[in-house]
Amino acid sequence: MTMTNEVGLRSERGPILLAVMVATGVVAIDATVISTAVPAIVADVGGFTQFPWLFSVYLLAQSVTVPVYAKLADTIGRQRVILFGIAVFFWASILCALAWDMPSLIAFRALQGVGAGAILPITTTIVGDIYTVEERARTQGYIASVWGIAAVAGPALGGVFAIADFWRGIFLLNVPLCALAFWLLARNYRENLERRRHRIDYAGAVLLTAALTLLLLGVLEGGNSWEWVSPTSFGIFGAGVVLLVIFLLVERRAAEPVLPLWVLGRPLLRATNAVGLGVGAAMIGLTAFVPTYLVVGLGVSPLVAGLALATLTIGWPIAASLSGRLYLRIGFRSTSLIGGALVVLGTVALVVLGPHPSIGGVASVSFVIGLGFGFSAVPTLVAAQSSVGWEERGVVTGANMFARSIGQALGAAALGAVANAVIASHGGDETDPSTIVTASTAVFVGAAIVAVLLFTAVLSMPRGAPAVAPVGSAGAPEAT
Repeated sequence: MTMTNEVGLRSERGPILLAVMVATGVVAIDATVISTAVPAIVADVGGFTQFPWLFSVYLLAQSVTVPVYAKLADTIGRQRVILFGIAVFFWASILCALAWDMPSLIAFRALQGVGAGAILPITTTIVGDIYTVEERARTQGYIASVWGIAAVAGPALGGVFAIADFWRGIFLLNVPLCALAFWLLARNYRENLERRRHRIDYAGAVLLTAALTLLLLGVLEGGNSWEWVSPTSFGIFGAGVVLLVIFLLVERRAAEPVLPLWVLGRPLLRATNAVGLGVGAAMIGLTAFVPTYLVVGLGVSPLVAGLALATLTIGWPIAASLSGRLYLRIGFRSTSLIGGALVVLGTVALVVLGPHPSIGGVASVSFVIGLGFGFSAVPTLVAAQSSVGWEERGVVTGANMFARSIGQALGAAALGAVANAVIASHGGDETDPSTIVTASTAVFVGAAIVAVLLFTAVLSMPRGAPAVAPVGSAGAPEAT
């Protein structure tokens, strides 16, 4: 069926857009809903020392699977991959709700991450497939609204379930959302796939997953579960590097490599991936440390601290929805430069504010930083997607989102090490407000340095618009 140029939920492509929004909402809410329910979870199943793994293992599983899913989306089609991801997330959520102790919950959270690794990059790829650059400028507001709603609804719902002493409900909430997204996509999304034999790069997929698992595990748990300078740390990083080298050698000979090396070689993609890396590192530096900074440094409740930080995740979708109109006027690079400048401005302001904790100040600065993320992350992703055709768009989207995940992991490790070093130098008292304020300020300095690097990455983007691949090339979807 030929698509019209109408955009919106009531248009011909509206059911697909709605499906993408619901699927995105599942991941967006899950990213925020669990944080406020952690005390209730620990009180029920125990495992206080293990609960950070609820976040780490999810991020790890999601990150390492993104490149594999992205390549599969370019070979066997978007629909099969995303429906698989939604189905895995569906059953994993039910298992999380049935968890009997912390180790079982951690295992099921890992399975959730395996499902989430397919959902977010493929929904983003589908949007790039069915809408032109001009149309994406209009549809971006719909996608951005999902993140805006999740930023407020997630922590609130988590708090409600925790107060009701029913933390398992935060996982059961995913069940109807997954079912709805699956039904909408199965019913409305079709692809005109080019029927040809593909040579799946099984060796590359296994090597990449194993290498990234070891490297990310070393980054996420180094300094926590084991010392950075220890046989365990050296063994994990060493094995990861060896497997990564073998993977690169295999990819040079593979007929259809799972992660083509041209993704790292093209100037535009190299720059946009670097921006994704910077966005991930700067974002985790704020989301991981601002709440503690306010709770311990200022003595506010976790809910108030969470609401102050929520301005960041509200500013992001607002800027994302506005960025489309802006990059059509002044270009991707100029729009991203505005975003990068706002991130630098906001993080520097946070450094200045650091020694003097203030709810209003943190909320205002976080909002500015969120605007910066929206004006830099979205245009660079759209620019990368627009520079390739259907058969490469999945890999390009996956690489960008994988870079952001790697940035989060590296940022959490590096900035966490900075905070721990400052706390240790002040006697190791994590309950002392002055110590936490000093450590948080040091983290904010690190985030500001990352912001400058992010801005530099945007500057390295080639001038001029990328060569835009038209919608309707091989594999383009149909609306039914």
